[in-house]
Amino acid sequence: MSLIRKKNIRDIKSKANTGFGNQASEFENRFINKNGNANVIKSGISFLDSISWYHLMLTVSKRNFIFALLMGFILINTIFASLYYFIGIEHLNGINKTSSQLEQLAQAYFFSAQTFTTVGYGHISPTGFLTSMLAALEALIGLLSFALATGLFYGRFSKPKAFILFSQHAIIAPYKSGKALMVRLVPFKNISLIDAEVQITAGIIIEENNTRVNKFFTLDLEMNQIASLNLNWTLVHEITEQSPFYGFSQEDFAQTKGEIIVYFKAFDDMYSNTVSIKTSYIFEEIIYDAKFEKMYYNTPKGIILEIDKLNQITKL
Repeated sequence: MSLIRKKNIRDIKSKANTGFGNQASEFENRFINKNGNANVIKSGISFLDSISWYHLMLTVSKRNFIFALLMGFILINTIFASLYYFIGIEHLNGINKTSSQLEQLAQAYFFSAQTFTTVGYGHISPTGFLTSMLAALEALIGLLSFALATGLFYGRFSKPKAFILFSQHAIIAPYKSGKALMVRLVPFKNISLIDAEVQITAGIIIEENNTRVNKFFTLDLEMNQIASLNLNWTLVHEITEQSPFYGFSQEDFAQTKGEIIVYFKAFDDMYSNTVSIKTSYIFEEIIYDAKFEKMYYNTPKGIILEIDKLNQITKL
């Protein structure tokens, strides 16, 4: 990809406190992934030490969270059922000793599940010191496991989230007598967000003294704060002489390596807490000469906001 050598962009004051280095060779990929996570892979530390398990269980998808709980439940009971089986099925009253080994192992598994959940139907009971100690240990682990699972469920439900969707692409659209960079976002749940604020940072690789460097610029927005976010919000950066994109053509966007990083935060009235989210658009994800389709319309019952039209763009 070509490098930008335009005098205008070198004269504009760049932003240094972005959290990313200035050496372009250090970042060949995007800075921020589309989901808002930093595109950073940490090494030099063990896998277990590098993971915050509590943070992981709060942020994984619902499907993976339920899957992890089910797999944990099955794994623990499988381990204890195997221990009961190897100690001896004869130490578990109520199991049919004439049944096959597979059936005996299955009955030991269901006894383990009853002990783990402290249900205890009474059909099977442990005898002998070792088996009784193992059942007591499993009951303790079961109580602690359900307390942990309850805490994780509560943490996931109570954690404030910014239920915001961003448009799949940013666009360059006609604006006033020139052009503007535009990004659209919308709240997609019945939440109340007030004091919403947004900031857009542009990261561009330019050439200075025959060296590739990253330059970051805070883009001026037509409106970077609103009192209440009820409908969609189109973020508009007018491309003037003070913009790093002044003089950029469609070919410049196509041939230049750069990224637009969008930071959003607002106060959630329900949680009484600040929520935030971010995303990014590499230059390949910017559509030149386009406009967003209108997302809402009025009816006698109120305003209809069509979330599915968030990404609808008309090419000019």
